Amino acid sequence: MKKLNGIKLSHRKNTENCAVADMPLPSVVRIPMSMHMGAPCTPLVKAGDLVAVGQKIGDCEAAFSTPVHSGVSGKVKSVGEYRNAMGNVSKLIEIETDGEQRVSEEVKPPEVTDKESFIRAVRESGACGLGGAGFPTHIKLSPKTEIDTLIINAAECEPYITADYRELIESQEAVIGGIRLIKSQLGIKNAKLAIEANKPEAIKKYTELTADDASIEVITLPSAYPQGAEKVIIYNSTGRIVKEGELPSDEGVIVLNVSTTAFIYRYIQTGMPLVTRNLTVDGNAVGEPKNIRCVIGTSFREVLEYCKTDVSRVRKLIAGGPMMGMSVPDVDMPVVKTSNALLAFTSYDERKTSACIRCGRCVRVCPLGLMPADIDRAYKIRNIEELKALKVNLCMNCGSCTFVCPANRKLAETNQLAKMLLPRK
Repeated sequence: MKKLNGIKLSHRKNTENCAVADMPLPSVVRIPMSMHMGAPCTPLVKAGDLVAVGQKIGDCEAAFSTPVHSGVSGKVKSVGEYRNAMGNVSKLIEIETDGEQRVSEEVKPPEVTDKESFIRAVRESGACGLGGAGFPTHIKLSPKTEIDTLIINAAECEPYITADYRELIESQEAVIGGIRLIKSQLGIKNAKLAIEANKPEAIKKYTELTADDASIEVITLPSAYPQGAEKVIIYNSTGRIVKEGELPSDEGVIVLNVSTTAFIYRYIQTGMPLVTRNLTVDGNAVGEPKNIRCVIGTSFREVLEYCKTDVSRVRKLIAGGPMMGMSVPDVDMPVVKTSNALLAFTSYDERKTSACIRCGRCVRVCPLGLMPADIDRAYKIRNIEELKALKVNLCMNCGSCTFVCPANRKLAETNQLAKMLLPRK
């Protein structure tokens, strides 16, 4: 089977051998009520209230949403407004920690007796995609079509990030247990654990761990970006094509991030919701690059300082990877559910853009065979019909076209703007 196009990037997995370190508790956490795709939560507490670890502090009646919990015990200092890096506004709860880490009475293993109670438990856990997108997990696990294959995404193809790799190495019981739990509860026959080829230790270990279980297959993906993109990993693992307008479930597949999978297993065992996050901290401004575990709501500033970073020297800060991550406008923004990396650099070079030379490099590297230069032209003249014909909605914003463009044109960014011109269904 021919693999989809992609690009070769320097891996820069500087922290792959750094075990996850627990960061000290901050004095204050700031927890947004919107940390996932979907409707934001409404605060369930007010200023002056006492909260405990694992207590639900935000929820929403909308189906496409997940609740929010406190990772600390302490007193609610305020409930205010918060604007994230995308410009979206939601409520934010600020909590002064008391250092006692009292666990809420709400924290107890959920009673799971069938598929419906399992889905309810996953929702109550606050789980969402931990690979960066933040899709509510209980929605993903409730498809309307029959599913025959579960794909666990352990590609982690972006440079620098090693948080998922450390999950593979340090949490083998939770990863395998999570795969078997989800397969069992959803009645899925087969699972594929997809790992990029630059992680030989993990591939060897999980091949051994699953040797006696024919229903779980370890897939070695080519070491090329963007192997972790949902449509790419589905095709490279199964040969199935998710067509325009389709969901993976329409092709009988569910894709879950490996860290999400391990979390679900731990939640079913303990009842502790999603209140901490493992993330990689790296970049040339970071004094001690490492993988850390911190409570959600910890400020990026404190994370950087814990990693011996002189924050005054940081000129570029990225939440996530260098290809699909988001520039951070404020170093005091909080760690959220989807934070898998924080990259800090001492300089930022804004490359000068020139005219397209029609070299075709962007077409050759696009995993989905799109024509970014033509999309760019159609967008500029606002030709809606041509944008539809060019299948701009298939673009997953991997950034490969922008990366290889010799004219330094911001093709991936233009694709996203072009999508906004099309009518929403």
